[in-house]
Amino acid sequence: MKTDDHEATPSILVLGIGNVLWADEGFGVRAVEALHQRYTFAETVTVMDGGTQGLYLLPYVQSCECLLVIDAIDYGLAPGSVHVVRDDAVPSFMGAKKMSLHQTGFQEVLAAAQLLGWQPQRVMLVGVQPSVLDDYGGSLRPEIAARIDEVIRLVVDELASWGARPELRSQQSPGHGSQHSPDHQTPATELAPSALALHHYENMRPSPRDACRVGDPRFLARDLGHPDGAHGDPSREAGSERDGVADSVAKE
Repeated sequence: MKTDDHEATPSILVLGIGNVLWADEGFGVRAVEALHQRYTFAETVTVMDGGTQGLYLLPYVQSCECLLVIDAIDYGLAPGSVHVVRDDAVPSFMGAKKMSLHQTGFQEVLAAAQLLGWQPQRVMLVGVQPSVLDDYGGSLRPEIAARIDEVIRLVVDELASWGARPELRSQQSPGHGSQHSPDHQTPATELAPSALALHHYENMRPSPRDACRVGDPRFLARDLGHPDGAHGDPSREAGSERDGVADSVAKE
């Protein structure tokens, strides 16, 4: 007897979570964004940018039979290390060393879903050890961004074993490679507002001088013998020239 595709493939949620405004914290979102740009899946598969939505993700988690989460997780390993956790171990890893509120929120999502009777067939967490988290408005660090392709290959292989039927798209958005498949002509839609997409985010971001990421510009000196002022070097501590600023304010 022939089985319907919807019956053959479980409902699968592929969820990237994190905050793209805080450097490596955005890894999960960037990875799932790239996955969506490169592959199509069976109709029962949902690929989602979960951002920092926390409990708002509960209905989506409850309605899936298999859950795959991609995130930046502090395992205490070398930056860029990829680590996979499965099934009952996932909630404890999500909350072992919290880096931000989004992890607390998603740990609560899993707990709430289980309290409401959610019994998934499979749960998998693909975590990448971040390098830098405290750079507001910053990009993924190169050693972290370099793990996106590896994570996508791992995720695609896993989803294939779940019956998700991944297939390469032939058309991809800027910055996501140029692989082609003659049988697929499906361009990807956006998972999130286009202003947050990697291509726009990286190419339309103001310069460090125009959009200071190291503190309040009222307390930072722009021109104290440095061509770019305090804004030109995010590694400098805000207020390192506080005395000079105080002097200039006093003279005014």
